[in-house]
Amino acid sequence: MQIPFSTARLDGLLDASGIDILLVTSKHNIQHLLGGYYHFQFDYMEAIGISRYLPIFVYVKGDLAKSAYIANRNERDSVQNRTSAGHWMPPVVFGSSTSVEAMTLALEHVKSVATPALRIGAELSFLPVDAADVLRRELPGCRLIEAMRPLEKLRSIKTAAELDILREASERVVASMKDAMGRSRPGQTKREIIEHLRQAELSRGMIFEYALVTMGTSLNRAPSDQCLEQGDIVSVDSGGNYKGYIGDLCRMAVQGMPDGELVDLLDEIDLIQQAARAPIRAGLTGSAIYAAANEALARSPHGKQMHFVAHGMGIVSHEAPRLTANGPIPYPADDANVPLEAGMVISIETTLPHPLRGFIKLEDTIAVTPDGYQAFGDGARGWNRIPE
Repeated sequence: MQIPFSTARLDGLLDASGIDILLVTSKHNIQHLLGGYYHFQFDYMEAIGISRYLPIFVYVKGDLAKSAYIANRNERDSVQNRTSAGHWMPPVVFGSSTSVEAMTLALEHVKSVATPALRIGAELSFLPVDAADVLRRELPGCRLIEAMRPLEKLRSIKTAAELDILREASERVVASMKDAMGRSRPGQTKREIIEHLRQAELSRGMIFEYALVTMGTSLNRAPSDQCLEQGDIVSVDSGGNYKGYIGDLCRMAVQGMPDGELVDLLDEIDLIQQAARAPIRAGLTGSAIYAAANEALARSPHGKQMHFVAHGMGIVSHEAPRLTANGPIPYPADDANVPLEAGMVISIETTLPHPLRGFIKLEDTIAVTPDGYQAFGDGARGWNRIPE
């Protein structure tokens, strides 16, 4: 059975971070390392009984055979379905029902396969305090190291199968937006239009995660009872999840016909988007995307009012490559001056919060290739029509 990740790449990343053993506790990284596996019962809420669901994937650097997956006692059927279908799973230890039990079982396994003087990599943002207390008590001589960075760098280069899923996710989100816009009418509330979108994504086999929607001249993107009026513009920025990967794009609509100014404003935004994507290829530094966008913004009539950002996409929105420290989600720009690699996926977005015309934005999904890029879900980028 094929291992769903590159052990050589992961081992190299762990070496660079000084990690001997990984204790992976986030659902998204476990999903990635186990090739798409997750336990359906905890898809929406992790709380159960007196504790929470805490899966743990134990990975021993350089020795995959010593790895293990610590599963909730309710996971037997899910694991059986996974292995019966021919998918790889490490040895599975069942029996946990609390975070303390899960960590206790994980450390029993660690002690059986490794020496006491360990450098343990853990995702500190996804490690409950009670489980961390067990780790420190049972392995008092270990050195605890943040493992977020090597895991996100592993995820940053997508396989061909992952790229196919991301392409499909993007296409389905855009198709759902067009569907929702076609079903919207004046007098409907923002909540009703978001419900159109939710149903459209569900009908396409997606999990609806969120929609950020504006109407008219309002810049407020939260769901509300604001009603669509004749001539209003609408921005729809939605995250739809398909097979664990996020399609995240933004498209524009207008009730009626867009006037010349609206056409010009959206064209202006599109020029920034096209300038930013034009140089993308493997080997380009991430900062060059911003350089191209900033040059276009300097020439744009409304450039000083626009906001541009580029960020990684995949299982997590705003994952590596991380290209700026000045975006809406704060993090260091660790990848800004590092060459892009084929298989990375980047979201590029340009926003104009126009005080008189409203919130105008395009967000596109771009996959890096050896000699250029591919755009996923690249339709409906003009003014989509909302019927009377």
